[in-house]
Amino acid sequence: MALDYKHLPAEQLIQFYKDLLLPRLIEEKMLVLLRQGKISKWFSGIGQEAIAVGATLALQPDEWIMPLHRNLGVFTTRRMPLHQLFLQWQGSQHGYSKGRERSFHFGSAGHYICGMISHLGPQLAVADGVALANQLRHDKKCALAFTGDGGTSEGDFHEALNLAAVWDLPVIFLVENNGYGLSTPVREQYRCSSLVEKAKGYGMEGVQIDGNNLLTVYDTIRGVRDYCIKNQKPYLVECMTFRMRGHEEASGTKYVPKELFAKWELKDPIKNFELDLILAQVLTSEEAEAIKENLRQHIEDELSRAKEDGPIRISTEDELADVYAQPQTVPLLAAEETGNELRFIDAIKQGLWQAMEQDPKLILMGQDIAEYGGAFKITEGFLEKFGKARVRNTPLCESAVIGAALGLSLEGYHSMVEMQFADFISSGFNQVVNNLAKIHYRWGQSAHTVIRMPTGGGMGAGPFHSQSNEAWFVHTPGLKVVYPSTPEDAKGLLIAALNDPNPVLFFEHKGLYRSISGQVPASPYETPIGKARTVRQGDDISIITYGMGVHWALEYAEQHPETSIELLDLRTLQPLDYDAIRNCVRQTGRVLVLHEDTLTGGIGAEIVAWITEHCFQWLDAPVIRCASLDTPIPFNTVLEKNFMAASRLPSAVERLLSY
Repeated sequence: MALDYKHLPAEQLIQFYKDLLLPRLIEEKMLVLLRQGKISKWFSGIGQEAIAVGATLALQPDEWIMPLHRNLGVFTTRRMPLHQLFLQWQGSQHGYSKGRERSFHFGSAGHYICGMISHLGPQLAVADGVALANQLRHDKKCALAFTGDGGTSEGDFHEALNLAAVWDLPVIFLVENNGYGLSTPVREQYRCSSLVEKAKGYGMEGVQIDGNNLLTVYDTIRGVRDYCIKNQKPYLVECMTFRMRGHEEASGTKYVPKELFAKWELKDPIKNFELDLILAQVLTSEEAEAIKENLRQHIEDELSRAKEDGPIRISTEDELADVYAQPQTVPLLAAEETGNELRFIDAIKQGLWQAMEQDPKLILMGQDIAEYGGAFKITEGFLEKFGKARVRNTPLCESAVIGAALGLSLEGYHSMVEMQFADFISSGFNQVVNNLAKIHYRWGQSAHTVIRMPTGGGMGAGPFHSQSNEAWFVHTPGLKVVYPSTPEDAKGLLIAALNDPNPVLFFEHKGLYRSISGQVPASPYETPIGKARTVRQGDDISIITYGMGVHWALEYAEQHPETSIELLDLRTLQPLDYDAIRNCVRQTGRVLVLHEDTLTGGIGAEIVAWITEHCFQWLDAPVIRCASLDTPIPFNTVLEKNFMAASRLPSAVERLLSY
């Protein structure tokens, strides 16, 4: 092929050649180390290096890239120290993920690279969030996300492209079409003649290019970048390529016809670029060999540095400490004594409003939250006050919106995502438990977002609008789970959650929205996350609960003044206030754990287990759980009342007292 090099000086072309060659030579060395048993796994990108290198060269160094597991060229072209990459691949404590992640499942904020998760698709929406941050700041930047031909079959591909198109975001979606998703050929992935055809369906432009030609990739991505920034639009680029190794080395390549290897060997990006440079008299054969030898020596030198690393030092304390980002050491906003009588829903609205006033980088996202004001009208009036850039209606795409929240966090923005109902979080579950929750532990990146979760039953809304699903998330390290029961706590905990650098799931019981009121300080304040509240003191039994359970317990206590009841409102389910739980057990020696969630596997089971393990000496009776039936929550209100834990509270208390 003829080399179109006239727009680039010879020095730059030679540097491009070095950038293209380095990942190939590193991979060849890694395959040797793999055979020697010195690394455990390797996902090869041999044959498709031109895409990662060319795309990275075309972007500015401070533009975020979301690579996948075959994009070594992104990491090397961003000049990440090679010895530290070797440490990462060896599982060293001094690698980028401190030994906690494999191969390319890590990122580096300093190099503007966001680490992938194995599910592949979620990377795309993170690029949406970064592009939104660039747009909000009026920065002339774009973001670029990689995916493969197999990844385009995931729902995240659709959601991310649709969101980017609807919001007019400057983001490049780059598809590496190498013909196979592991062993599945593209004919079993999609029926369109090319993936770029999908671009039109989302209202965006797209182009299919030769992914094995470095300068084609470089020129295309550079031009697409300019288009995205100038027009504030997304763009889809399909790069046709082929990987010359298996999905990973253990997979082999028996499923690939041999003639394909022969065909693509002739299209080797490095051999062809080298030949073109020689024919264009930019480089001689001798100079090319010298470059290879210098790079091989550089690899050996960096590998020797990595070998000097000692054995991993195990520290349980450090492991636990790195699960969560530490909040800034600033004093909590204290509550003033004066306030007004507010309903639960109005306290949430006031807290969110004041947080928006205080934090110009706080962005609200959710279905129908702008002009309509949200399903429960909590954000009514926000659009007029704070504008459409910060109060954003979203399509029906929970996964993409949560991914975009993470992208905003990469760029220092904060976000609140409103689920219309907590039930709908299941559509974004992967982003929550695998992307948001694990990112700080994996590579030290915080995910500063709050997901508001209207939850709970009692209104005859049936099994998809009434679930209590807080236990799904308490089990996931890296998430914080908050569940207030009073207007004062709802406001204070929400502001604290919005100020917390970690992902917080903020549960709001729909049945409390307009049914309870209380005094709420007028100024902004924070209620500390992780601290329970003693609602009332007693001597006979202790009830530990949260949310609607607090009001069930209060109602029971008022109806049974003959029983002295200690009532503890947990307020936060992750982290739990174990000191308060211990004190509650010691106070009475008889404990009932009450929650609206179903019995099996609920948070009550964890609390009971902890009490049994740590407080056994103070117990005068078995710890009893009172929870809802182990069925989906029914629609008929009579059936729903029977389902609810409240219907079994009197009998549970009697069992506890009579033991």
